[in-house]
Amino acid sequence: MVGILEDKDRIFTNLYGLHDWGLEGAKTRGCWNATKDMLDAGPAWIIDNIKNSGLRGRGGAGFGTGLKWSFMPKEVKDGRPHYLVVNADESEPGTCKDREIMRHDPHLLIEGCLIASRAMQAHACYIYIRGEYVREREVLEAAIKQAYDAKLIGKNNVHGWDFDCYVHHGAGAYICGEETALLESIEGKKGQPRFKPPFPASFGLYGKPTTINNTETLASVPWIVQHGGQAFLELGKPNNGGPKLFSVSGHVNKPGNYEVPLGMPFSELLEMAGGVRNGHQLKAVIPGGSSAPVLPADIVMDCTMDFDSIAKAGSMLGSGAVIVMDETVCMVRALERLSYFYFEESCGQCTPCREGTGWMYRIIHRIEHGEGRPEDLELLNSVAGKIGGHTICALGDAAAMPVQSFLKHFGDEFAYHVEHRKCMV
Repeated sequence: MVGILEDKDRIFTNLYGLHDWGLEGAKTRGCWNATKDMLDAGPAWIIDNIKNSGLRGRGGAGFGTGLKWSFMPKEVKDGRPHYLVVNADESEPGTCKDREIMRHDPHLLIEGCLIASRAMQAHACYIYIRGEYVREREVLEAAIKQAYDAKLIGKNNVHGWDFDCYVHHGAGAYICGEETALLESIEGKKGQPRFKPPFPASFGLYGKPTTINNTETLASVPWIVQHGGQAFLELGKPNNGGPKLFSVSGHVNKPGNYEVPLGMPFSELLEMAGGVRNGHQLKAVIPGGSSAPVLPADIVMDCTMDFDSIAKAGSMLGSGAVIVMDETVCMVRALERLSYFYFEESCGQCTPCREGTGWMYRIIHRIEHGEGRPEDLELLNSVAGKIGGHTICALGDAAAMPVQSFLKHFGDEFAYHVEHRKCMV
């Protein structure tokens, strides 16, 4: 039975910044402990532990991390370097977990990058950090300097695996959270997604084999290889290993980041966040960031917080950004705000996304402002259906899924808006 984490099982022991983020403070919390032994065990041993742990990508897709690592070439051939890239471009609305890792526990991330790089035969890592994260970048760069000065990383370091770590500051584009657009941005090009195949594992950064992982994913690696993959798996559920950070926001009494085991009932996570504000009733929840389909209260209250349970309910766990909405929320207005975001952030490369996101926003905008037409609801569904699955990257799906789910679960509110030219609530 999944319950509250004990302190010894926590990965992020300085999540709230109560302790020293620097090297000495990090060491007292277990960072850089037996790292050389882990590296000396070799790439195959590291990857097997990650596979056994059930660690799935914490950035949104939930893909098996160990499996992803195994796609990389086993050996460096023809002098082609391998690269590790960290996706720290935390731009999904509702998500604010990775910033706390970089701000309060950066050495956990750096150590994870070193171990992952050894597993993939990479000697260089690029951390791509969101443009708005200025303070986080400053702390991260200071921690990297500490690691260099202590010979924990760099050439001829104490661990015996040459490793350089670079921070690349983005410029505030949501699309650069898509892994291939992120690679384009690092290379100095316009941040637009690439066609796949070829996939980054064979043709990534500068045309070389590359793995891209989320900040939280890599920060979880040291705990896994130190304690064993099975220990991590047992903290969660089968196929959903370990604890995870959830960013709980919206209409709760105690919004914030919470580290809990995957598989915790949503009702318990809501209770940890202080329950719904002012004694109001829960109306809806977006369980994985703004691109995840919305779930009404009666469905989400029966869910456990893991990838498989949320998928079965018709949504996605995504980045773990839980947006709570109470009975006072107008769902039309909420969707108008979300649709405007995706309209503004589309890179414009694909016609369905470039034209469709604006089309959906304009329809929702006129419904919200009392100018809706009876045929608009069918038109909205039709436009969303022609965007999803028809674009180079997943931004088209991210824009379409909220529209489809809001109409599916709260279509009566949209119909009321159209008929009465005003809000239901």
